Amino acid sequence: MSETSPAVAVVLVSHDTCDQVLGAVASLGPAAGSDVEVVVVDTGSRDGTVATVGRVHPEVRVLSLVNTGFARAANAGTRLTRASVVVVANADVRFETGALSALVRALDADTGLGAVGPQVRYPDGTLQASARRRPDITTAVLHALLGHVWSANPWTRRYHARDLDPEVPREVDWLSGCVMALRRTAVEEVGGFDPGYFLYVEDVDLAERLRAAGWRLGYAPRARVRHLVGASTSRARWRALGHHARSLDRYLATRLTGAGRLLRPLLPVAVGAWAVVTGVVQGLSRGRSTTGERAERGADRDDRT
Repeated sequence: MSETSPAVAVVLVSHDTCDQVLGAVASLGPAAGSDVEVVVVDTGSRDGTVATVGRVHPEVRVLSLVNTGFARAANAGTRLTRASVVVVANADVRFETGALSALVRALDADTGLGAVGPQVRYPDGTLQASARRRPDITTAVLHALLGHVWSANPWTRRYHARDLDPEVPREVDWLSGCVMALRRTAVEEVGGFDPGYFLYVEDVDLAERLRAAGWRLGYAPRARVRHLVGASTSRARWRALGHHARSLDRYLATRLTGAGRLLRPLLPVAVGAWAVVTGVVQGLSRGRSTTGERAERGADRDDRT
């Protein structure tokens, strides 16, 4: 970052992704540890992440936790930093030159923004749907049913905002938790990520709470990152789907009102069935793909629905 740029912190959450988190730190360049606070929060890894990061990058602060889930880890890492802007990211993210500066500038330019997300692409350059609309119930259901088998369906396109120019900054409903820049005052006002979410959906929940508190969310395409996707979850796909199902259940259960509350007992069954179908479809998709990257990408592979 330039000398005139405000201070920024980067919190990287890792779980058995030693090589990935080393790559993420390296992508920050020489600013890491000087102009940029960097914290690696390791959640119970057994691959030597804590010792290796400490040895290779002594300028980086490493926090070792049991496997508390993404939300708790992100909150813990944020509390260790002092910068006014905190970029929370997965270990499998690579920051392109100028990405951090662009995120900070976007927040500086609009004091009403509580969070900003970059343009996210897969390693092959394909755009990821990281800045999305909040779906209505019809869009949510049809996206869930069709997204993995017909990626061009109109409901998934609307949800993923594929009708909008990815090179144009805009206000968004929510941002993918794979990487987002948070204004410290905003995230502290709403209490950070909800620790009740172990994995997935915590980004959607945070976005809604920020907007409810009067903050807006933005998309800054001049900030660019690459995201491998699924570095830690791809080895335990069914377990990850279970976490996803439980997170969706928590999210929906806390937002049902009126007559909708009568459907609460059916939510675990419906969400569980969705997870099983999704797992089968993903398995078949991987079997048909010629590369692991294509299989991970599929119709909706940003690791967070």
